[in-house]
Amino acid sequence: MRFWYNQERIFFFLKQTTIRLEQNKNQLHTETSPYLLQHASNPVYWKGWNKETIASAKSENKLMIVSIGYAACHWCHVMEHESFEDLAVANVMNKDYISVKVDREERPDIDQIYINAVQLMTGGAGWPLNVVTLPDGRPVWGGTYFKKEQWIEALQQIQQVYKESPEKLEEYAKRLEEGVKSMDLIQLNTEETDFSNFDTNSLIDKWSRNFDHRFGGYKQAPKFMMPNNYLFLLRYAVQNNNESLLQYVEKTLTQMAYGGIYDAMGGGFSRYSVDQKWHVPHFEKMLYDNAQLVSLYSKAYAQFKNSLYKEVVEETLQFISETFTNDEGAFYSSLDADSETTSGQLKEGAYYIYSEKELQQLLKEDFEIFKAYYNVNDFGIWEEGNYVLIRDKSNAKIAETFSISVETLQKKKKAWKQILLTYRNKRPKPRLDDKTLTSWNGMMLKGYVDAYKVFQKKEYLDIALKNAHFIREKQLQEDGALFHNYKNGKSTINGYLEDYAAVIEAFIALHQITLDESWLHISKKLTEYTFQYFYDNEKQMFYFTSSKDDKLMTRLFEYRDNVIPASNSIMAKNLFKLSRYYNDERYAKTAKQMLNNVLKELSSYPIGFSNWLDLLTNYQSNFYETVIIGDKALEKIKEISKNYLPNMLLAGSTRESNLFLLQNRFVKDETLIYVCIDNTCKLPVSEIKKAIKTIKKN
Repeated sequence: MRFWYNQERIFFFLKQTTIRLEQNKNQLHTETSPYLLQHASNPVYWKGWNKETIASAKSENKLMIVSIGYAACHWCHVMEHESFEDLAVANVMNKDYISVKVDREERPDIDQIYINAVQLMTGGAGWPLNVVTLPDGRPVWGGTYFKKEQWIEALQQIQQVYKESPEKLEEYAKRLEEGVKSMDLIQLNTEETDFSNFDTNSLIDKWSRNFDHRFGGYKQAPKFMMPNNYLFLLRYAVQNNNESLLQYVEKTLTQMAYGGIYDAMGGGFSRYSVDQKWHVPHFEKMLYDNAQLVSLYSKAYAQFKNSLYKEVVEETLQFISETFTNDEGAFYSSLDADSETTSGQLKEGAYYIYSEKELQQLLKEDFEIFKAYYNVNDFGIWEEGNYVLIRDKSNAKIAETFSISVETLQKKKKAWKQILLTYRNKRPKPRLDDKTLTSWNGMMLKGYVDAYKVFQKKEYLDIALKNAHFIREKQLQEDGALFHNYKNGKSTINGYLEDYAAVIEAFIALHQITLDESWLHISKKLTEYTFQYFYDNEKQMFYFTSSKDDKLMTRLFEYRDNVIPASNSIMAKNLFKLSRYYNDERYAKTAKQMLNNVLKELSSYPIGFSNWLDLLTNYQSNFYETVIIGDKALEKIKEISKNYLPNMLLAGSTRESNLFLLQNRFVKDETLIYVCIDNTCKLPVSEIKKAIKTIKKN
């Protein structure tokens, strides 16, 4: 007995020693990124992206595998389980390659280069993104998700070519490098353009051919929400009295809020829907989506006064407050698509779905109304007898069907949510990516500001201010530089243009509701920093990376809007606003030139330039500087902010100010409102209604 007992202990000791040795060769345990830490126990000898890793690949003359993903990515987890946790796969990777794991959210600069490369090679790209490169990082092969056998076979074949004919890979890498460098190049447009005569109407007509008038969004699946598209279309519809376009925007926002893509029980949106009716989400929840959607639904409520939109904003911000916010006022990044089932297996959506039997047992006599309200039927079925809750009828319609009042229905809804949330919270929760990204925090800060403007809840302003102080105290450095990342009390990674653009935009918005000029002055300081370290004088656009950063294969311009607006389009809008606040001609000229640079491409692909189109609209019709100055300025700012007025910039003060728009306008014991265009103002008024009437004449 003693022999077997000792033998078992020896085997256990050897196993544990082997695991420790493997972990020592896998260097990700020293990282802070939740995504990288997810891979820290893989038998693959992962390294992080750094100078030492590149130097090691060069000195050993080994090909690199660069594998890129993010913590909430479902298919990243699938490939990890099938391949990166497999000893046979690990042996192939460890023998012939230097394997590098990259969190795309921490290093969007690296991600974009290899995304572009894989798009050139295969015609598409996504995550997980897996690329084989030469020792210097130049790509030679890549794709997204691979099954185990495909992955092993590809790696063995590429290694064979590298061993026998390395010149073939070198030649291909050279051609691919040229292609990647040409993808996001922007040309200086020196043609004179009259923005006021640009034919936006034809552009909208062309765009509208792809509108889905049944479920909203576009005629395609999967469906991404693209908040900035609808922010622009809402503005365009209102300013041009386009009723059909206005109805389409309202239809889209309503259907998204009805759909399973919106978490009807816990609030917040998932990243996209896999189907055309917004039903089955890809269950990950991202901060950047929810930040932008809070802004969109707040502004839509100001226009439509649809109570559903108010409910969406309130529930989403409650979700952000409870799940995505730390004690410092910073916002976390994402919730995983996967969570554990009762058997302990990771499964996409397991946390959010219900069987009909579960719902019947939980809701008892209310089940029949709930069943009709959330379509526990063929319309709402997903898979394996589980339902993703989805609506297709208004509160009024359901109330009429069951002969109850809307108020009674609302009380029932509140009770349902409490019951189902209590039940759901007993399940294993999706994993949280608790790193803080400055750019996404800027977006969420602006979301809170936009919600405060419309709904006037003090808690929204308090949260916005707390986050702004966090950014100022932890992420902003004395020289005007921003950090990109924050985790475990430590700020890291030199900021990208997206960080500066998003924070500047948020701080300008914060100034407009607090009248605290310090937020405006920080915005100007950050802008000057971007001119020094990001601006290209030849192209008159901003690079995505700072000139202080280590050089990669190429330095890119991010200028096409996507699910997040491009950092250059946000920056151009910031310059437009700051040029008004500070009477800065350089800012004004740069904003116009940046817009002019993208105008030709914009004409052929408006969906990818909606934030630029929003800027273009500023030049196509009257854009007002509304200046409110006097003791009651903050009260009047609150009053005017509740209205949907997209063609207006707010400035104000409760006392005398040297800010350009405010100079010589303070009159003691009066609060005056000046409505101006290019600082040419009408006679001041004291009533907000009169000012709004002037602005809406546009």
